[in-house]
Amino acid sequence: MPAKSAAQQKAAGAALSAKRGKTSPTKLKGASRGMYKSMSEKQLDEFASTKRKGKPEHAAKPRSKSASSRSSTRKSPARKKSTARKSSSRRKSSR
Repeated sequence: MPAKSAAQQKAAGAALSAKRGKTSPTKLKGASRGMYKSMSEKQLDEFASTKRKGKPEHAAKPRSKSASSRSSTRKSPARKKSTARKSSSRRKSSR
């Protein structure tokens, strides 16, 4: 399975390097650390060997229907007017 974005390909390359012992696994962060732990060397090699040309830097995250419909139909809550009384010291006297 090829990488869907340049960032995914780079993360796979970093994880593959650690898997092969060329870099320390403690230096891995984020997605590359997860890939290192969950994927085999063969899977990482397939991801890392993907060409970056024509790939977006970051792949778009898939949205669920409920999340997208919720955000478009949600309205801001109505604000209530303040009913706080003004203190008597701020009132101007009519003298």
